[in-house]
Amino acid sequence: MKKVFATLTVLSMLTFGSAAVMAQEAAAPAEEAAAQEQVDEAAAPAAEVAEAPAEDAPAAEEGGLVALHKTLKTKFIEGGAGFMALTLVTLVFGLALCIERIIYLSLSKTNTKALLANVEAALKEGGIEKALEVCRNTRGPVASIFYQGLSRYDEGIDVVEKTVASYGGVQLGLLEKNLSWITLFIAIAPSLGFLGTIIGMIEAFDKIQQVGDISATVVAGGIKVALLTTLLGLIIAVVLQLFYNYILSLVEGLVNEMEDSSISLLDIVVEYDAAQKKK
Repeated sequence: MKKVFATLTVLSMLTFGSAAVMAQEAAAPAEEAAAQEQVDEAAAPAAEVAEAPAEDAPAAEEGGLVALHKTLKTKFIEGGAGFMALTLVTLVFGLALCIERIIYLSLSKTNTKALLANVEAALKEGGIEKALEVCRNTRGPVASIFYQGLSRYDEGIDVVEKTVASYGGVQLGLLEKNLSWITLFIAIAPSLGFLGTIIGMIEAFDKIQQVGDISATVVAGGIKVALLTTLLGLIIAVVLQLFYNYILSLVEGLVNEMEDSSISLLDIVVEYDAAQKKK
């Protein structure tokens, strides 16, 4: 019944729409129709000349995309669907890890100058507890290091310094998490490509042995198919390597901020401790 009602609804909408269009056309003045015909006749040649390139450009672009898609599909099948798909898996997992690291590192960035200023102001206004609250409400590894160091203030400046250094190493480990897996996929991708090439070469020589004659067609076809897996593996390795180096640059920038801000924090804590002792 629902399908029947839906069909009737669609038919009624089409009927009413057609009737409305016909009514509007019938109500149009005859003079406007004649004038419009004259305008259309005058503009027709120019419109055809102007629209011809516009119609050809999307058609050519669409044809180019279709041709590219067909070419990639053909090369993928020629290279051996098994090894080509297995090599693509390394790209998928490698890119997933790279994107995860880039998002994590981007969210880990902190305005260290503003954080140091807020911590210093909090120490002057409310002491260590106020400064800890500021660090607790701030996102990023720098704020976490500050929090761990300030939480050990009662044990002495030396303990604060050791805590900051130790927890800085912990945060560095978190920043470099999963980077070893990315390097693994960078190494695996071309290795799988080379493995596919070796297997393809073996199959090519098997064909030569079956034919009983070294034919240029058989040799060239087998070598071409074998090298496609190596080509895909090298392309994947290059792409992942670019992402990996970008991630390393983000990690290095965060580590420099952590070290610089940690030194500034210790200076602020020493100044605060000296002020407390004078009181």
